[in-house]
Amino acid sequence: MAAIVVDNVCKSYNGEEVLCGVSLRIPAGVFYALMGPNGSGKSTLTSIIAGTNSPNSGAVEIFGIRSPDGGIETKRFVGYIPQENFSSPHLTGRENLVYFAGLLGLSRSEAEAETKRLLEMMGLSGHAEKRVSKYSGGMRKRLEVATALFPGVRILILDEPTTGLDPSARKDFLGLLKRINENGITVFLVTHIGEDAEAASLIGFMNDGQIVMEDEPGKLKRESGLQIAILIDVYLKSNRVALALAALDDECAVVETPDGFKLLCNHAEDVVHQVVLALKKIGRTATRIETVTPSLEDVFFAATRCAAEGETALPEIALGARRRVSL
Repeated sequence: MAAIVVDNVCKSYNGEEVLCGVSLRIPAGVFYALMGPNGSGKSTLTSIIAGTNSPNSGAVEIFGIRSPDGGIETKRFVGYIPQENFSSPHLTGRENLVYFAGLLGLSRSEAEAETKRLLEMMGLSGHAEKRVSKYSGGMRKRLEVATALFPGVRILILDEPTTGLDPSARKDFLGLLKRINENGITVFLVTHIGEDAEAASLIGFMNDGQIVMEDEPGKLKRESGLQIAILIDVYLKSNRVALALAALDDECAVVETPDGFKLLCNHAEDVVHQVVLALKKIGRTATRIETVTPSLEDVFFAATRCAAEGETALPEIALGARRRVSL
């Protein structure tokens, strides 16, 4: 059975269409990542699936029950973690969980038992009596996930949960989500970060209110046609360098990075050597040239020609339809 079915959902705000006939089907037990930049409609779709927002047209089903017609019946299956922190910083971790358990109608003894279980599950038992204001970002996010995992929850929905976490905390948090998924909970993760999406077993790319591509991470990379990404660091970035790189191959996309440029190519034959010669011809030397496996952000760019979150599209340069994008 499918955990989530989205059927031709549309949503507009003030006459502006945010979602345009979105459909997807997520099997039960899957770890699904929805990846795309800000403004692509991810959060709107997520809130509709979670039942906190309503579509203008189309429908959502949770385990075969149509929402919002199913109302509370569907919401009891869903644990929803929005972008904004919602746990009280003035209460302890234990007090927060007991409070949320009470909202769900658990008795005091049931609330205490579930709180103990969830604190252990999240690795927060040693911090149970500490005020949340003293928690690190990763600890607070784990606590908030705990509030969404009381008995009966079969789907965990998280909207940009790793925002603001350092790399170590992000890695630990994604490991936690994998363990939750391995315990039979369907995980629906919304993110703009390719490394986060890599944790999922199925990924959907969203852009301009539509799902533009969907598959397993490895298949998305293979089907993109990208074989290599070449990182090129230079002392002085300029349009002249960008033009020189863009002239190398009509099938290589040029992307601007903080330290230089990146070439996204669907073949690897002698491209690095061509880069060295092109820079030498204009009197420039690279401080680093490195070939790496294309990331999911690279695959997203190849599929949409849209800059991922944190990127800024720059004006097209004077070679065909080639564009530079700042990472």
